[in-house]
Amino acid sequence: MPAGTRPPDGGTVSGHDADALLGRTARGDERAFELLYDVAAAPVHGLVRRVVRDPAMAEEVTQEVMIEVWRSAARYDPARGGAMAWILTIAHRRAVDRVRREQAAGEREARTVHPGAGGAHDPVGERVEARLEHERVRRCLGALTHLQRESVTLAYYGGHSYREVAALVGAQPNTVRTRMRDGIIRLRDCLGVER
Repeated sequence: MPAGTRPPDGGTVSGHDADALLGRTARGDERAFELLYDVAAAPVHGLVRRVVRDPAMAEEVTQEVMIEVWRSAARYDPARGGAMAWILTIAHRRAVDRVRREQAAGEREARTVHPGAGGAHDPVGERVEARLEHERVRRCLGALTHLQRESVTLAYYGGHSYREVAALVGAQPNTVRTRMRDGIIRLRDCLGVER
């Protein structure tokens, strides 16, 4: 159910309410988690489905994400972004991890069937390089303002349009567009990307 729509009890739930629901969930409030599930499950599934592609696997990963939200709600820090951004970041990580696991399993199977296939491959070097790039992006994201980071995270890791981001964070679309543009410019400068 998208933010701003009616949950089963007849009230409305917005992106800001998701923050409160996650806070209550962290204290073990099962009813709050039910409402949060109603708000977050569809966006989580949409994001996971875009990354994973396989419908059955996407449903599985969505359930894993929501279980992780329930179990780790106490680790949510509202100072680092909105609840939906936090949840969608978990979803993105889980989905990417699942795709990587499936690819690795396929590669292992291919090597078993066709030993010696493929050229020189340095998995340790690739992992180190990916880790360094990840840390660099994380450092640069940390240099953004809270509002810029939340908007950019929802758009690029969450796969949302600026209008969807605006609905999730409860801001005007033009405000979100400006935050995203400024955030991307700062990220580009921090990462040293050429124009």
